[in-house]
Amino acid sequence: MSTLHLLRALNREDASVAGAVRRALPAIARAVDATVRAICAGGHLFYVGAGTSGRLAALDAAECPPTFGTSPKQVQAVLAGGRGALTGAVEGAEDSAANGARDLKRRGVSARDVVVGIAASGDTPYVLGALAYAKRLGAVTVAVTSNRGSALERRARIAIVVETGPEALTGSTRLKAGTAQKMVLNLLSTATMTRLGRVYDNWMIGVALTNRKLQARGLRILSEASGAEVSQAAHALRQSRHDLRVALIMLKAGVNAAEARRRLRRAGGQLLRALGEK
Repeated sequence: MSTLHLLRALNREDASVAGAVRRALPAIARAVDATVRAICAGGHLFYVGAGTSGRLAALDAAECPPTFGTSPKQVQAVLAGGRGALTGAVEGAEDSAANGARDLKRRGVSARDVVVGIAASGDTPYVLGALAYAKRLGAVTVAVTSNRGSALERRARIAIVVETGPEALTGSTRLKAGTAQKMVLNLLSTATMTRLGRVYDNWMIGVALTNRKLQARGLRILSEASGAEVSQAAHALRQSRHDLRVALIMLKAGVNAAEARRRLRRAGGQLLRALGEK
């Protein structure tokens, strides 16, 4: 194959992933609804994975606080091999089911939580052990796999099976299966945070304003979402102590920061409800 021919062959395989994920949307919706219920009741979302699956889980969990303004504990990733597995291969770490259960126990998982096990093959012992432990506790268990009829699918209350088929490079699940996992986790976290009121229309109203770029983006979001002039939005943002959701309520409802916080608290953090739009 020429280089271009090779790339076309790989890209042709990639093009099938979105359709496979689309067929799994009903299961993803059930997982989203279960996660929203759990978080509203004080629970957390835990991802468990090994290798590529674990690193993709860590990426999604790490991006929730800056994107949606959540606590780092609300969405957590548990990786076989721990932090070292983020930047290097710790291949033997996935072989212990006991370690999967142990690592979840160390995180303090309870019956209030949702535990998502991610494994392309559906038979990774570390992930199976973690899900078995979560199931014994009474937590909601979710499987994300590319293998129909796997042990992981059978062990989970909600099974998200994205049948991506054989990889162009046989057995390299960092390709289509990994792409599918990234898409599923994007959908799961984004839809969950939307349902929790961490999104307003199509704006990241919970974005953490931790650097100059994000501060400028937050001001632009606030101005566009509220219809206020930039100077008004900047004033409200200062008064709200740089909380975009509080500042938006101030601007749209014409109230001060203290009242905006009270409305948001009474609405259980649901922005639309606090604004009287739901």
